This record gives sequence, C-alpha cells and structure tokens, in this order.
Amino acid sequence: MKQTIRFLIGTVVLLPIAAWFLGTHPNELQISILKQTAWIVAAVIAYTFIVGQITGNNSQVDKLWSIVPAVYAWHMTAKGGWEARMVLMSFLATIWAGRLTFNFARRGGYSWKFWEGEEDYRWEVLRKRPGFGNPIVWMLFNLLFICFYQNALIFLFTLPILASLHVQAGPLGIIDYTLAFIFIVLVVMEFIADQQQWEFQKEKYRRIRSGEDLGIYADGFVSTGLWSKMRHPNYTAEQSIWVVFYLFSIVATGEWLNWTIAGCVLLIILFQGSADFSEKISADKYPRYAEYQKKVGKFLPKFF
Repeated sequence: MKQTIRFLIGTVVLLPIAAWFLGTHPNELQISILKQTAWIVAAVIAYTFIVGQITGNNSQVDKLWSIVPAVYAWHMTAKGGWEARMVLMSFLATIWAGRLTFNFARRGGYSWKFWEGEEDYRWEVLRKRPGFGNPIVWMLFNLLFICFYQNALIFLFTLPILASLHVQAGPLGIIDYTLAFIFIVLVVMEFIADQQQWEFQKEKYRRIRSGEDLGIYADGFVSTGLWSKMRHPNYTAEQSIWVVFYLFSIVATGEWLNWTIAGCVLLIILFQGSADFSEKISADKYPRYAEYQKKVGKFLPKFF
C-alpha cells in the first residue's frame, strides 16, 4: 500500500511536468488562468487538510470532489471570456457535479455541521494497517495523498477546458455536440449504477434489521443490473466521463496528445488502485466475492 501511495504521489508531480511538453505550449492567457486557479486549489488543499486534522474526519475532499470541478470550470470559463466550447464544457461539468453531489448527500456525506458526515470506509480500514496507526504517518498521508494528491487531480482533470483558448481553436461543431451527448450518456450510466447500489444496500439492511430472509442479499454485495456486467460500472463511467472531457481538447487543438492530458491519465491510475483496495476489503468480508471476480470483469464486460 505504501508503495502504491508513493507511486501515486510521484505521478501527480511528474506526469503533469511531462505533459507540459506535449503539443503546443499554453499561451499567456492560458498560463495566467492556470496560475489564478492554482491559488484556489491551494486554498482548498489547506482547508481540507486543516479541517480533516482537527475533526478526525478525513473525507473533507470527498465533500468537495463533486463540487469544485464545476467551480474550476466556470472560473476558467469566465476568465477565458465565455468562449462557447468552454461554456458547453462547464455546463457538462455542472451536470456531472449535480448528480454526484446528490448521490453523496443521500448517503449522509453532508451535515449542517459541515465538518461532519460520512467518512470513506476505506480510511478506517487503512488506519488499522501496519504503520498507518502512527499519528505522524497518518497526518502525512492525509496531507500528501488525501488532500494534495486528490485535489491536484481534480484540478488537472478539469484543465482540458483551457484548450478551447488554443490559438487555432475552431468554433463548436458536430464533434463537440457528439462528445456532449456521450458525456451525458455516461452520467446517466453512472446514475443508474449508483441507484442500483443504493437500492441493493438499502434493502439488504432493511431485511437485516427486520430479521427477514436475505435471499440474494445474503451475498452482501450487488451483482445484478449493470453490476452483473462489470464489477465497477460507476468507476467505468467516471473514468470515461473525464476521458471524453479530454477529447474536447483534441477537437480544440487538433493535437491527440496535448498538455491537458495528465488529469484523465492520473484518474485512470487512481481508480485502478482504488478498485483494487476496495475489492480486497470486499473479498475479505464477503465469501462469494472471489467467485464474482472470476465471472465478471472489473471495468469492462467479460466476453469470453
């Protein structure tokens, strides 16, 4: 786990530096907007770290994960002069933000005491791992991975919106509208996956509380609907959403590899590690999960 964390923190520094040299370098306006937005990101990092340390709830980033991408997008759009493609991308980011915020809120992620609410169950598991119980080690983990890495990643995967300010960027066209449609389809897919998970868990715990026969809920994990095709349909949609967001930058620049690519690549790397960690917990908790892993693909359906 420690090696994985070091790898992730290293990539969030090195990959953006490497990506900077891809394609046409950002122009003065893009650099200016980057610097201005970076100050907002720094403030968010400081806030999530300080509040997490004081309260002991280290899911402060989770509370903002679904909100700040839309804030960054609209901020950059305003600074970019309300360019048409940027406006479209900001609307899409807002649709994504609304759906994810709703899903997080209904799980108890928010409270009128803003520092409270649901904490990611994986952090409690990780605290029990050798080494992470040390308060200094956990503080560094909270600072470097939970707060810095994840907030930097959020900033990076919204950056393709700045590609619309490329000197040779053309007007909105059929490809942009096609990408927008695909983006919305993926948001719907993610909503369906989360809804199926929500309904399964809600019914499972209702039966447990009432002492009813669990039936298919005895497995403990959802394996029907989209979850019968992929073990993480919500993760598949989430990664794909931000890859599509990057594709807008290709349309704007005409460059398949450009300096805004780091975010979606890092997100894919993060979800690989996050899925593996979650599955290790599920396999330890649910006896039939290993069988489910053999039958169903992780992010894509198994055809053979």
